[in-house]
Amino acid sequence: MNISIISFTENGRLISKKLYEHRSEKLRFKRFTFGKFTDDESIRFDKTRELVEKLFKNDDALVFVSSCGIAVRTVAPFLGSKTSDPAVVAIDEQGKFAVSLLSGHFGGANALAVKIAEIIGAVPVITTATDIGGKFSPDSFAAANHLYLNDFETAKLIAAEIVNGGKIGFYSDYKYINRPDKFFDDSEKKLGICISAAPKKPFEKTLNLFPKNVIIGVGCKKNTEAKALESFLTEMLEKFGIDIERVIEIHTIDLKKEEAAILSFAEKYGLSLRFYSCDELMRTEGEFSGSDFVKSITGADNVCERSACASGGKLIIGKQSMHGMTFAAAESEVILDFEREIL
Repeated sequence: MNISIISFTENGRLISKKLYEHRSEKLRFKRFTFGKFTDDESIRFDKTRELVEKLFKNDDALVFVSSCGIAVRTVAPFLGSKTSDPAVVAIDEQGKFAVSLLSGHFGGANALAVKIAEIIGAVPVITTATDIGGKFSPDSFAAANHLYLNDFETAKLIAAEIVNGGKIGFYSDYKYINRPDKFFDDSEKKLGICISAAPKKPFEKTLNLFPKNVIIGVGCKKNTEAKALESFLTEMLEKFGIDIERVIEIHTIDLKKEEAAILSFAEKYGLSLRFYSCDELMRTEGEFSGSDFVKSITGADNVCERSACASGGKLIIGKQSMHGMTFAAAESEVILDFEREIL
C-alpha cells in the first residue's frame, strides 16, 4: 500500500516521522511536510491543493495529520467513487485519534486507521456499521481477498441484511476457510454472494465477486505498435470472457523488457510486469505447444504459454496468435479466507 502522510505543523511532522519509522513492504510510507516544518526524510510542500491532487490520483492512501475538516475540504474537489478513491485517514495534532474518513472498506481506510493507531498509541475511530458491530462486510472481504466487486447496490443490500441480524446465502467455485456461519445460511436464500470466474445467479439477488488472479502471457515482434497490441489483447480477453479487472500481471520473456507496446499496455491498465529468461521459461512445468522457429529466435519454444504459467499458475487459455502477437492466460490458485486482513 503506497501511503502519503501530509502534515502541516511541528507536532504533525513528529507524528509522521514516527509512522515512517514503521514503513514496510505492506506500509510504504512517504512523508510530505508543510513549509519550514520539514526534515531530511520528508518532502517539503507549500501548495496543498496541488500536492493532494497529484497524490489522490496515484496513491492507495492519504494520511492527514490535521483536523478532519482540513482533510475533508482538501480532498473534496477530487472525489470520484468508492471503487477509485484512495483511503483517507485523519490523525489529530496530538496523536490521540486516527479517524477513517474515506474508502473505509474497499480502500482499506478502516484497517489503516487501526494499524496507525497501534503504531502511535492512538484510538482508531471507525464509523461503518458492519465494523462497529463486528460483522461481515462484503467490500472488506473482497478487498482482503483480491476480489473484483462492481455491484455496490447489491453489496449494500447484503451489508444491510447482516447489520439488521439477517443471514445471506453463499456460493463459491473456490476453496475457502474460516467462514463465519452466523452470517450465512446454506439453505435456499433470495439474497447471497457468489464467487466465480464468470457471472452466475445461484440466488434471486446475487452479488457476484470475481477473483483478480489472471496472468496473461504475451509475445510480439520487435517494435509492434502499441495500439495493435492493445487491440489484440483486449479482443482476446473479451473473446474468452475475462474482464480486464481480473488481470493482475503480464508475463513475457526478458528479451521484451524494452518493448514499448507491452510497457504501454501494462501502464495503461495498471498491471505489474514480470520477465523471465529463456532458461526459466523452459523449466516451467506443463504441457505447452512448441515452435522450433520461436525457439531459434528466443531460446524458448513458447513464450506466451510458458510465461503465463511461470509463477505457478494453471493454463486456462492456450496460445492465440495474430500478426506476430501471441496471447495465453493462466489462473493462480485462490483460497478465500474470511479472516484475512487488508493490511
